[in-house]
Amino acid sequence: MVFRRLPRWTIALPVALALAGLPGCGSGEPATSTTPASASASAAGGAKEVTVFAAASLTGTFTELGETFEAAHPGTAVRFNFGSSSTLAQQITQGAPADVFAAASPATMKTVTDASPATSPTTFARNKLEIAVPKDNPAKVDDLRDLTDPKVKVALCAEQVPCGAAAVKALDAAGLKVKPVTLEQDVKATLTKVELGEVDAALVYRTDVIASAGKVRGIAFPEADKAINDYPIATLSKAPAGDLAEQFVDLVLSARGKDVLTKAGFEAP
Repeated sequence: MVFRRLPRWTIALPVALALAGLPGCGSGEPATSTTPASASASAAGGAKEVTVFAAASLTGTFTELGETFEAAHPGTAVRFNFGSSSTLAQQITQGAPADVFAAASPATMKTVTDASPATSPTTFARNKLEIAVPKDNPAKVDDLRDLTDPKVKVALCAEQVPCGAAAVKALDAAGLKVKPVTLEQDVKATLTKVELGEVDAALVYRTDVIASAGKVRGIAFPEADKAINDYPIATLSKAPAGDLAEQFVDLVLSARGKDVLTKAGFEAP
C-alpha cells in the first residue's frame, strides 16, 4: 500500500526549499515525512504522486477515495494534507506544492483562486452542523439554547475557519450568544475536546459526529439549516501532476465519490 499522509506545511517555508525536496515541518496529526509532490517520479522506480490539500472534515472520505484511486492507478501514490481550509489556502498561496484543493467553504476556495490560476471550482458536497456532546451528556444539553448556560463548557471552531463561520451563522439565526471556553483551528480538534471530556458540548459537522463511531452523541437543531457549508474542489493550474489531479477530481465527482460522501453524512450539492 503506497498511500501516505502529507505533513502540514510550515507557512514560512520558502517555495524554493519546498520544490527542492525538503519535507514539511511536524504536525499534530500522524504523518510520514516525504518529498514534495512536484517530484512526480521517485528514485525507487518512477512511481507517480498526486497531492491533495483537503479540509479536515474530509479526512475519512478522501482517505477512502485515495485508496480507490491508487487501486485504479497502480504505481501512483495519493498524498494528503488535511487541515483547516483557511490554513491550507494560506499554505497554497504561500507556494506549497499542491495539485488539488478541496475546501469546506467557497470563501476559502476564493482565497486560492484569486491568488493563482485554477480550474473553475465545482461544489461536490454540503455539510451541516450538529451539537456534539459526550455519550453520557453530563451537562444535559438538549438544544442550542443550552449552550448559552455559563455552566456549560463549549468548544467552537475559530471564526475564520469554515466550521466556526457556520457556527456564528447558526447562533445568529437563533439569536443566541455563546461564550466558548476554547476556539480551535479545525473541526477535528474541536470534536476531540468533546471526546476527551474537556468540554460539555461543541458545534461540529454532522459528518464528524458520524465519523466518531459512537464516541460522541450528535444533537440536530433547526438553525443548522441556515448555516450549511458548500464544499468546492478545484485543480490548480500549476499542479505538478495535472493529469492525475483532474482524474482525482473526476473520482470525487463520480458516482463512487458521491456514494462515499453520502454514506459519511454529506449532502448532495
